[in-house]
Amino acid sequence: MRNNRNIHSTFFFATLITLTTPIFASATTGDIVKQFSTPADCPTGLTFDGKSLWLADRKSDMLYQIDTEDGRVIKTLQAPGYQVEGLTMQGDYLWALDIEQRAAFKLNTKSGIAEKTIYLPLRAPQGLAWDGKYLWAADYKKKDKLYRISAEDGSVIEEIPSPSNDPHGLTFDGKYLWVSDRTDDMIYMLWPENGYVILAFPSPSKFPRGLAFDGESLWNVDYQTDKIYQIKLRDNTTYVCTDAKKEVLEYTHKFQNHGPGEVTSLDIYMSVPKNLPCQKLLGDLAFDPEPTDWVIDKWGQKIAHFHYDKIGPGQSVTPSYQAKAQLYKTRFFIFPDQVGSLDDIPKEIKQSYLSDGRKYCINDPYIKKTADKIIADETNCYWIARKFFNYVIENMEYELTGGWNAAPLVLKRGTGSCSEYSFAFIALCRSVGLPARYVGSVVLRGDDASTDYDVFHRWAEVYLPNYGWVPFDLSRGDRRSPAEQAEAIGYRDNTYLITTIGGGDSEYLEYNYTSIDQWHSKGPCKINSIRVGEWSPLEENQK
Repeated sequence: MRNNRNIHSTFFFATLITLTTPIFASATTGDIVKQFSTPADCPTGLTFDGKSLWLADRKSDMLYQIDTEDGRVIKTLQAPGYQVEGLTMQGDYLWALDIEQRAAFKLNTKSGIAEKTIYLPLRAPQGLAWDGKYLWAADYKKKDKLYRISAEDGSVIEEIPSPSNDPHGLTFDGKYLWVSDRTDDMIYMLWPENGYVILAFPSPSKFPRGLAFDGESLWNVDYQTDKIYQIKLRDNTTYVCTDAKKEVLEYTHKFQNHGPGEVTSLDIYMSVPKNLPCQKLLGDLAFDPEPTDWVIDKWGQKIAHFHYDKIGPGQSVTPSYQAKAQLYKTRFFIFPDQVGSLDDIPKEIKQSYLSDGRKYCINDPYIKKTADKIIADETNCYWIARKFFNYVIENMEYELTGGWNAAPLVLKRGTGSCSEYSFAFIALCRSVGLPARYVGSVVLRGDDASTDYDVFHRWAEVYLPNYGWVPFDLSRGDRRSPAEQAEAIGYRDNTYLITTIGGGDSEYLEYNYTSIDQWHSKGPCKINSIRVGEWSPLEENQK
């Protein structure tokens, strides 16, 4: 007996806007609308013929026509092989792919006769989709590719990267290619021209196989639960937060003067985190000592200001705060065809987030030339941002060497920290009129009780019309697989407490985030400045 595990927690992709509480939607993209049992217990391929579903079962060697209302079997056909792994419709004809024979059969659904057979040059073909011109298939023996195939002779027309390492089901919705991965337990939406993963959500259960699209909903059959699931797509919910984690952060900025001179004046500016869709503060921050005063920079960032008149040799100060917060995994999904153009961006957003800065140099000839070459004649804001994202991760390597250099040098050099990745990406976006900014955070690293020691993390956000501010984490996205790369766009784990939202050149923080110190001295002074975030779980997490 296979275990049935229903997953109703789903994530939806859209804007990061400033809200006081996260939104939890009850029926959003990825949620299960309906489910019913399969007529046999080894289901594989699935497709939709315009009115009903067709299901392949490898044990009974049958194809079942199924009513989408109640799962009732309307009709059965003998499968054209003994190991059918994929189904798709081409007009009135049903294609069935057999992994053992490495062949696809074009069936007349009225007679059950295979009127055409093509042999595929794949070692173990599985999954099947029709895009209106070509077939698509995966290969169990070569899991990192998806193949566009001629329906005339089975020859491979093109190959693109598979989103992950175990693709099983395929379907085409008229614009995007959908892929189920049984190891990741995920369903991915791909751009078929290059294999870029645009959105993803968890599969209904642990062994997702065949996929089908009925014009509105996605359907998935699961091999473990022997169930067919109707999955909701495209609604008006902007995001969904899941997996709440309650943590306590003790953030400390330690400034020590080893002398022998005297620090005559010291100012420490500390960013104040606030409620956002991905985080909820559980009460007021507890500062020790109380700040001298509060300031707000030109980006609207609230900052605690600590002033000290004299720090003598051997003396130190350690202003800190304690924050109790509930952190969420927040996954955003965007359908590129619903994203507007640059002309659709509000004027006030452009006025603030298209400005230049000493880390951006958006009018630098190298930046302008590089940006124009990357986007060519692209006008869709999502694809402009995505092209810049892919250019940066393909042409840079992560290297934490200290210092935050300007975007032109970073791009020419080809290495950088998370901050430098962000600066380069923001510069490219702003240079063509796409507003971009950055956020900075303290990171929960590994265990719920852990330390983030003077490193922290920064990523970029882009304003996409009809969605708002969307995160693009460039250094996190510098990975091999399309699925891993896509996790850096519109996804935020429950391991970050965002402290800073800014556009650069803050009059208090400059280009820093979390905190910064500024000081004057008399005589030689050796200064040690350390920023530490100490995490511990709230007790209720441990129950």
